[in-house]
Amino acid sequence: MSEANPTVKVADETTAPIENLTLKETAPDVNENQTSSDKKKKKKKKRNNISKIENYFPKGVYPEGEWMDYHQDFNLARTTDEEKRYLSRDLENQDHWNEVRKAAEIHRRVRKNVEGKIHPGMRLTEIADLIENTTRKYTGAEDLTKMEDPQSRGIGFPTGLSINEIAAHFTPNKGDKTVLKYEDVMKVDFGVQINGNIIDSAWTVSFDPQYDNLLTAVREATNTGIKEAGIDVRLTDIGEAIQEVMESYEVEINGETYDVRPCRNLCGHNIAPWRIHGGKSVPIVKNGDNTKMEEGEHFAIETFGSTGGGYVYTEGECSHYAQRDNDYPPPSAPSANKLLETINKNFGTLPFCRRYLDRLGEEEHERQLEYLVKQGYVQDYPPLVDIPGSYTAQYEHTILLHPNKKEIVSKGDDY
Repeated sequence: MSEANPTVKVADETTAPIENLTLKETAPDVNENQTSSDKKKKKKKKRNNISKIENYFPKGVYPEGEWMDYHQDFNLARTTDEEKRYLSRDLENQDHWNEVRKAAEIHRRVRKNVEGKIHPGMRLTEIADLIENTTRKYTGAEDLTKMEDPQSRGIGFPTGLSINEIAAHFTPNKGDKTVLKYEDVMKVDFGVQINGNIIDSAWTVSFDPQYDNLLTAVREATNTGIKEAGIDVRLTDIGEAIQEVMESYEVEINGETYDVRPCRNLCGHNIAPWRIHGGKSVPIVKNGDNTKMEEGEHFAIETFGSTGGGYVYTEGECSHYAQRDNDYPPPSAPSANKLLETINKNFGTLPFCRRYLDRLGEEEHERQLEYLVKQGYVQDYPPLVDIPGSYTAQYEHTILLHPNKKEIVSKGDDY
């Protein structure tokens, strides 16, 4: 899930192979005397093999992500002193890392299940349901109302399905009829959380090959950000490296050539328990922020590229929300207070969307939610868009900064 960057200064066990967990076909028994026409009439039965992730990892140990050395000169000592540092500090976080890896394995399996199923003609609500219902099955959080602690596991934040000039923070509200078209460029950004440990990872879907260079530019910029990230690295230096790679690309769309520009007021971020944005922002342009990454931190490295102005603004119907952490007294309006109790019980400080409230039975919540936003109990996150007619792309991975190496924990075979 992206973060608008207010600080940008504009100047000038061994990793297990992921099984194919799509719906598998089970062929019916066929009698030898059965005619071919009878065979055609028989419908093949389908069996859904998706279940709680614990069923695939009975020992409770989840696959590590892709490891990468720190390449900076000031980090070389960390590699040579690996044994001592790893044992003394990293093992203290073993349970935390394992829960992050658990969420990452679920994220990969959801992606694998979705692979090849998204196509032109689908409604965005269908795509969101496909991703979210699969996530619910793997996490064992299919019905929050039946869970003792609804915040213990499940969806990390609403599934972003942002199309074309919409860069982020769009998910369909109830009744949305938007249909994905062949000529669209759609960002798919979803999260998984285990005990508040969040995996935030995203990719871009397009069908028309003329957008390939746009997607490549952003994917390579994200990979560069991951490579440059490390303990004691300044955030502005990561942004500068990302910017240099992304701006080296151009893309031809419908006969016109566009420079690929970073969306300079969007950024990555560190992740804290039950908080998708932990306080540090990872810019995608050089911005002069000398804040450093620190050992043990948990970051989402994400970049956005655009054929437009490279600057986003809020526009459109809001779908994303999150409860603010404050000490305000309960709302005086009973209906608003009831809705806030539902939000607090089921999401806490995790982001949510209107569809999630509908699912919990809060079907007439619009006015109460607006009241909670105006009174400061809830923060709204409207869609972030570039200029009309432009195209934006996004790629994102979650990384962990271990004492000796960094772990690209959400890495998969797909991206």
